[in-house]
Amino acid sequence: MNDLEARQAIRGSLDETLVVEAAAGTGKTTELVRRLVAVLASGRGRVEGLVAVTFTEKAAGELKLRLRAALEDARHEQPAGSLERLRLEDALSRLEEARLSTLHGFCGDLLRERPVEAGVDPLFSVLTEDESERLFDAAFRTFFEDQLADLPEGLRRALCRRSRGMGAEGEESPVGRLRYAAYQLAGWRDLSAPYLRKPFPREETIDALVESVLSLADDSARGADLKDPLFLSTARLRRFAADLRKAERDRPRDHDGLEAALVELSHERDLKDKRKGRGTNYGDGLTREEIRTRRDALVESLGTFQKIADADLAACLKNELEGCLTLYEKSKAARGALDFLDLLLSARDLLRRDESVRRDFGGRFTHVFVDEFQDTDPLQAEILLLLASDDPAVSDFRAVRPVPGKLFVVGDPKQAIYRFRRADPGTYREVKELLAARGARVVALTTSFRSVPSLQRVINAAFAPLMTGDVEADQPDYLALAPARAEPATSQPSVIALPVPKPFGWGEQVRPKAIDECLPDVTGAFVKWLVESSGFTVEENGSRVPVAPRHVCLLFRRYTSFGRDVTRPSVEALEARGVPHVLVGGRSYHAREEILALRNALTALEWPDDELAVYATLKGPLFALADEDLFLWKEAVRRLHPVRVPNPAPEGLEEVGKALGLLAALSRERNARPVSETIARLLAETRAHAGLIFLPAGEQALANVLHLAELARQYEASGGL
Repeated sequence: MNDLEARQAIRGSLDETLVVEAAAGTGKTTELVRRLVAVLASGRGRVEGLVAVTFTEKAAGELKLRLRAALEDARHEQPAGSLERLRLEDALSRLEEARLSTLHGFCGDLLRERPVEAGVDPLFSVLTEDESERLFDAAFRTFFEDQLADLPEGLRRALCRRSRGMGAEGEESPVGRLRYAAYQLAGWRDLSAPYLRKPFPREETIDALVESVLSLADDSARGADLKDPLFLSTARLRRFAADLRKAERDRPRDHDGLEAALVELSHERDLKDKRKGRGTNYGDGLTREEIRTRRDALVESLGTFQKIADADLAACLKNELEGCLTLYEKSKAARGALDFLDLLLSARDLLRRDESVRRDFGGRFTHVFVDEFQDTDPLQAEILLLLASDDPAVSDFRAVRPVPGKLFVVGDPKQAIYRFRRADPGTYREVKELLAARGARVVALTTSFRSVPSLQRVINAAFAPLMTGDVEADQPDYLALAPARAEPATSQPSVIALPVPKPFGWGEQVRPKAIDECLPDVTGAFVKWLVESSGFTVEENGSRVPVAPRHVCLLFRRYTSFGRDVTRPSVEALEARGVPHVLVGGRSYHAREEILALRNALTALEWPDDELAVYATLKGPLFALADEDLFLWKEAVRRLHPVRVPNPAPEGLEEVGKALGLLAALSRERNARPVSETIARLLAETRAHAGLIFLPAGEQALANVLHLAELARQYEASGGL
């Protein structure tokens, strides 16, 4: 079936269950809306029987707006007085009765209808992600403090592990990693079976591995050339041996600490250096081949140990962290609250165990539409299939046969690799194959309206050999993109491979680190040339316009690397060239000058006695008072305090007095208004919001301070203090 036939089937085969696979830009949501309109116009369904779910509130809102617009357009296309037009007008008048929401919101509606059968508080509230995280944090703190008196094995071993600076934000410390691990377990608490813990003679294995390290460290120290690559690559072993021998002079062997040290050693890059050096003799009767062979064998042994130790520790922690999850469940129960996973679990359990509920909901909801199906996790898939079943007596979703035409799903299997909220390619494939075996037809949309043909050819050539649908590798199939428009009649290229000037490291070898160091400056220069000198154009609203900063997007694979913010050098490169930009999601947000200035000011308002915060606020960009004036004020008044301002102020220091007076007024009123309003007034009174826009990176600075106000508003609105 080609692309055109697939689109015709979506709009016309209304009595057939369809699974639509489509890449971004192929119009899959548009086709979902068209099928919705076709179902309503044909009389096969009414708005009160429709369920259309997606996976974000924003997407659900956009879906409702698009459906309303499509119904309006379709209504005008039908003759006046025709049955189709009357059906569409009826649908428009009662569109709010349709269940167009996130799946979590839909599950919440089901539970509110049947709270007794579901076993939930009839007046339950739904925790936002921020609220559930705060509640979980409180539970974890209580749990962790209780464990400190007598740490169990898993927690003790985990606390010895060093941070490598590569984890998620807040996960860099040992305690932070434990909290993160517990939170991940809470997100999979429906899978309650214990992890398999194989026999592992941990202490004996550590002792044997330590002896191998010490032996090689001693022999490697006999190298004749201190600049020999093989000698340099084993330096970490010699430091390990020296530290261990020094520590064990005063205390018995610490196997928990050694486990952590050996795991850290397994990640040592220098130890894995493949350079062999020259000559057969290493030094003092040792051959180079002998040292190299022993080093490579040790690296392999360390890697094996790390995998086994990590698996054993994970199984141990799985059991020990259950107490934290229990506290979290009690905290939610005390509030009569459910988190997002509770909504899915309770709705799934309700449908699975109660045939009368399945019969009621299954009969009431005549059509189920699912957008972004690749983001479906096993719980969500089970709920949707049970609702679509042609036999309410069937409680196992794997045995469900959907009512023909009742279920329609669209998704991009490639995007399942992001594993958004527990989704993964394997789940998507399992559900797709299950539906296909029960009579569903799988169709594909391949025509992409978003990119030019030359770019599509590059994408197809790059990804087709890699995305082969390998089940063992959990790899999705690749659907080649087909063009929807002609190549633009311009001489500019669609794809540019940007070279970097200094890709080489030691020995004239290409090094990723060298590329990373020079790439931001090259990118900044290229972007400046692109928007100011290239003469390139882009299509916008049907016409070609010159490339502007708003048309450029820089994407990063990650925000941080070994604790370093990788976005910051690129931001500085753009700022240095005066290129307007806005950073979204960078990890250096709270290190920005304007954000530090606002945080200092809010600290000074909350604690006026904090003279350092008051000084930082007055000297910073909000007031920009000179050090000389602040020094003279301190000499004359003795205190830099907002509520201890003499009247009149010392001669020549009136501006300092006015600034302190403003801080005093805002401090007195701080508890009578939201923090976001305090920030807004502070910016207005100091005129900082107007001044920020004239800075070299003014758009970014202004966006940052407004974002801080919005973060404060969201935090207080969700119950934070």
